[in-house]
Amino acid sequence: MHPLVEAMADMKEKEALQIVDDLLAQGEDPQKILDLSSEAMQVVGERYQEGTYFLPELIMSGEMLRKIGETLKPLLAAQTEETTKLGTVVLGTVRGDIHDIGKDIVGFMLEVNGFNVVDLGIDQPEENFVKAVKDNQPQVLALSGFLSVAFDSMKSTIEQVEAAGLRKDMKVIIGGGQMDDTVRKYTGADAYGDDAMAAVAFAKEAVGVK
Repeated sequence: MHPLVEAMADMKEKEALQIVDDLLAQGEDPQKILDLSSEAMQVVGERYQEGTYFLPELIMSGEMLRKIGETLKPLLAAQTEETTKLGTVVLGTVRGDIHDIGKDIVGFMLEVNGFNVVDLGIDQPEENFVKAVKDNQPQVLALSGFLSVAFDSMKSTIEQVEAAGLRKDMKVIIGGGQMDDTVRKYTGADAYGDDAMAAVAFAKEAVGVK
């Protein structure tokens, strides 16, 4: 296991931030550091599912990722040539679910790749998504959920967005811990993403960028 992955997964924030600084000083690619951070988050997620980690660890790891993200964001943005925004993505964790690690990574990667991201946060009721879609007219709606209770919330959110007549020119992607094509069909989404880069690829396709 890479020292950064290990430090983050073991909740050693000071050590993790120092490793990031050291890697950057050595000329490491910021994208590689982000990939390692993402890998660490997967370890944290697995430990949470196993019951060795609980909510405080999830919150701590999310905070660690946020701090690392603040260091990396300007460096990653400098690597991409996108100065004009490609489009808008409304993003949020659905009602009944409070997980935000995956959501935050997705939002971060979308921003770095030139999207305007409207992040609603966690445990968001259906009407908040409907309002955000109405107000921001995004090309993509990204619904996040880690728990299986999120499936019904995703389904009803997509149904309410459709009922409000807002689905026509917009694509919907779902993501989180237990997503697959069966869940995608159940919820009525256009796609599901296994990781942040899948969400970025989907969003780019939705706005017609290769």
